[in-house]
Amino acid sequence: MGGGAVSAGGGVPGAREAELAANLARVEERVTRACDAAGRARADVTLIVVTKTYPAEDVRRLAALGVRHVAENRDQEAAAKAAACADLPLNWHFVGQLQTNKVRSVTSYARCVHSVDRVRLVHALSSAVVNAGRPPLDCLVQVALEKKPGDSGGRGGVAPEGVEELVTALAGAPGLRAAGLMTVAPLSGRYAGEPAAAFERLWEMSRDLRARHPAANMVSAGMSADLEQAIAAGATHVRVGSAVLGVRPTLG
Repeated sequence: MGGGAVSAGGGVPGAREAELAANLARVEERVTRACDAAGRARADVTLIVVTKTYPAEDVRRLAALGVRHVAENRDQEAAAKAAACADLPLNWHFVGQLQTNKVRSVTSYARCVHSVDRVRLVHALSSAVVNAGRPPLDCLVQVALEKKPGDSGGRGGVAPEGVEELVTALAGAPGLRAAGLMTVAPLSGRYAGEPAAAFERLWEMSRDLRARHPAANMVSAGMSADLEQAIAAGATHVRVGSAVLGVRPTLG
């Protein structure tokens, strides 16, 4: 966890609001400093707050503090929160591994899906958006930099060699927009423990991709612990959870 976040809690009225405001301010300062160091405009980087495991009340508190982009990684939790916060001016992002049987639900609230990793999912997303008559859905290909072609299991994402096939499928799918690339700093392989190098590799892939698909200009990378490295490497969107909301309770 980065940014000096503190754990959730406190029964004093307004304590949670103050906690979130302080945490958010620290993260905003980190993002601003990272943009300055990289010679980038602060407006070039979108902060997405990942609200998984936290209640809809926290989403409302964040919205009151000016947050406009929130993310979830499980549909059951995300759908309930999106419904509870339907009156708020929020953009919902889906960042978790997505099963095809959850696609219809996810496309009912998400503006962007960051975790496209197979052609079958492209087809399912396209059908759901078109059949529901929804606006075009931004879709990012999730790149698993540690994977080799044919690898299965483990974290979501496609091997780098599979990116072009997926982007081409997205570009030709009705109701979808090929919006760019996403990654999570690898835990294994050549980039393990080297988030800066991983994010630089993603940026190189994004640059090459944009030569063929100019509109695919989103680069979603960086979380609480490594947002500075992601911004230095060119990330346009950072996904921050614990640094804003606090340390999640240990399960079990």
